[in-house]
Amino acid sequence: MDKFEGYIFTALCSVNFLASCLLFSRVTREQREPYMDEIFHVPQAQKYCHGKFNEWDPMITTLPGLYLISVGVIKPVAWLFDLTGEMACSTAMLRFINVLFNCGNFYLIYLLICKLHLREKTRTSSRRLLSALSLSTFPVLYFFNFLYYTDAGSTFFILFTYLMTLYGCHKASAFLGVCSVLFRQSNIIWVAFCAGTLVAAKMDEAWKVEHTKKRDEKSPPSQVPLSFSGVKKITLFMLEFITSPGHVKAVLLVTWPYAVVGIGFLVFVLLNDGIVVGDRTSHEACPNFPQLFYFFCFTLFFSGPVSLCYHRVLRFLQALKKQPLLFLLVTGVCLLLVWKFTFIHKYLLADNRHYPFYVWKNIYQRHKLIPFLLIPVYVFAGWNFLDSFKSRSLFWSLAFVVCLLAAMVPQKLLEFRYFIVPYLMYRLHMPLPSLPRLIAEFLLYIVVNAATIYIFLSKTFLWPDSTATQRFMW
Repeated sequence: MDKFEGYIFTALCSVNFLASCLLFSRVTREQREPYMDEIFHVPQAQKYCHGKFNEWDPMITTLPGLYLISVGVIKPVAWLFDLTGEMACSTAMLRFINVLFNCGNFYLIYLLICKLHLREKTRTSSRRLLSALSLSTFPVLYFFNFLYYTDAGSTFFILFTYLMTLYGCHKASAFLGVCSVLFRQSNIIWVAFCAGTLVAAKMDEAWKVEHTKKRDEKSPPSQVPLSFSGVKKITLFMLEFITSPGHVKAVLLVTWPYAVVGIGFLVFVLLNDGIVVGDRTSHEACPNFPQLFYFFCFTLFFSGPVSLCYHRVLRFLQALKKQPLLFLLVTGVCLLLVWKFTFIHKYLLADNRHYPFYVWKNIYQRHKLIPFLLIPVYVFAGWNFLDSFKSRSLFWSLAFVVCLLAAMVPQKLLEFRYFIVPYLMYRLHMPLPSLPRLIAEFLLYIVVNAATIYIFLSKTFLWPDSTATQRFMW
């Protein structure tokens, strides 16, 4: 970054931190006691603060990364400022760790945007800065900066892992990937994605070499026609690639650190007899394919200001007219998946503190045909999602889609927090939007953040069988 851009970035980072501190102070004053999942996370972190590393709450399902980082930050601060007793590891101190992660996420998002859009050199400073600021306030992620949840830290380490991959620091990337898995086991999928981008790059190189030899330079993999012959061509190429000792050796030379992490994770799964630690009854995997459709709709809403326009809708209608049989087939598959593979978690129907409860109650449960009537929306949202990657290599897109399926489909619970990392990955790889579109996106995020934080603080309610104050949240 140039000197002026550096000054602006520092100012934005300072404003972001100050605003977050003010909101943090307000949230902590209103909700002093641990809330929702904090009733598990806070006591566990406090045990670690007191050196009780062999004590574990069986209701916690993630690894202890958040608690280890918290102790690593809080203990030196407590020693430096002579903090003793409950003050050192109070709920407020623990929550503040995520405010620090928020600053880190802002910086990492900015660096990723600079790296991913390196070729767009002209008049992009303001767009890079506003993109970073906007994404750092992405509502679902930003909300959990003020509670002691794993989301801010999990996102930080995944973004850091990917950044190191882009810079070619693969051993550092693999180490950071391990840190991300310690926050949430499902992050192993995004560590695999980092390795997958390297494999995709090798495939791109091999494709170019092969087609240069055949004097067919005008056929990059991103432009192979979506037809039987095109799919056959790509499939045969991929089979040839993975059975070639030279190509396999070249891939292993760059991806071995990630392979070590993957093998280590498999050993953990075998020893643990599963991915989840602690209470497994509420985290059972299932083939919940409609979860992918919910994610597409979620993405369409939050990326609407930067992804939707008249020309894109027109292109969709033209594609529909040009390939009606393909879209008819996709619609038929969606009907089958909604009909046979819709799974509903008990928490989705029972916990009225979460927004997905009301989405499900007011939309999907209004009539039994609603899930089927929404299929055209799913098809358009999915097309819009994939169309945003048209400038990317086909092999890169395949790696992303495979990881997205692995991250979304096994999840039985509709939980917007699970959409944070895939959404950020999607949004980061979109071409840099124009300034007016970025302003519209930022304003949308500000409005949603203001509404959700206001509702959390002000619209409290009580359950009939409890005296504890309940609050609405993501």
